[in-house]
Amino acid sequence: MKHTSILIITFSWLLLFMVSCGHKTRKANAHDTIPMQPCPEFVAANAMRCIKAQCDMGPRVPGTKAWQQCGDSIVAWFSALGLEVEEQKTNVTLYDGTSVPCRNIIAHLNPSNRDRILLCAHWDSRPWADNDADEGNHHTPVPAANDGASGVAVMLELARILSQADSITTGIDFVCFDVEDAGTPQWAEDGPDGNTWCLGSTYWSEQAQANGYQARFGILFDMVGGRGSTFSREGYSMQYAQPVADMLWHIAEQIGYGHYFPLSDAGNFVTDDHVSVNQIARIPCIDIVPFHADGPSSFGPTWHTINDTPENIDPNVLEAVGQCVLQLIYNDAK
Repeated sequence: MKHTSILIITFSWLLLFMVSCGHKTRKANAHDTIPMQPCPEFVAANAMRCIKAQCDMGPRVPGTKAWQQCGDSIVAWFSALGLEVEEQKTNVTLYDGTSVPCRNIIAHLNPSNRDRILLCAHWDSRPWADNDADEGNHHTPVPAANDGASGVAVMLELARILSQADSITTGIDFVCFDVEDAGTPQWAEDGPDGNTWCLGSTYWSEQAQANGYQARFGILFDMVGGRGSTFSREGYSMQYAQPVADMLWHIAEQIGYGHYFPLSDAGNFVTDDHVSVNQIARIPCIDIVPFHADGPSSFGPTWHTINDTPENIDPNVLEAVGQCVLQLIYNDAK
């Protein structure tokens, strides 16, 4: 991932919620209480094990042995849960003209139901730790425990829980985007360019649009386990999918995770996979992405460094993200 715009969003405190009864919308205020449906517990320890398993394979840089092994493992993990799995394979061109393989992995729960929800994350590792404090590491691949593995791990734990839930009949698609994090490195002569990021999600969105795929809404998980992380409502999320963002952040406040999801609108506009989902596939999709107001990066101290390792993942952050999204799905699904 990516870079952020310097624009900061400020919105008035007016919530527009989608409620589970018939999926209708209504206006609400900060004092409204959303009825919570009974919901299982998200097991952060399972997500932690999945993060470590991915990182043990090595950096998942597209085209490498570790990338191939991890992709095969993701397919096997979703298949073992009884989900229907498909792959999109293509080649994409990086900032310097290099062609690399791209492998989007898609798992379907309740594939026959046309009423669908989209959950997504990227699974590749950045080839260059170009934000590392030591310039000697700038050409070293990122371990990508947070910026890559955490989103996949949260989705797999959600898939495990939802695949066992007889009450969830809504269709849910879990999409692992590839080649998200190979955008122009900071040390390249031309500098960062947003057009070189998120190549797998752009391809997926083009195919979704061409094939008429639709989902009521989507949620993107990106860097959802870093220590000290909190998640503000990101700019494009509010522009394209404000009702979804408002509902999730309100649920977080109500079930005790509000300190991870502060209701202040201070998030940057982030070049991330949800932009193509919103603009090309035209599916209202939010981005759960950290916002660190202080420090060298708004994405946290390990972003695009060699320190993005499992030791710097906080299971409590994984739990907060996973439990809030699980509650949203139980409230909204039918």
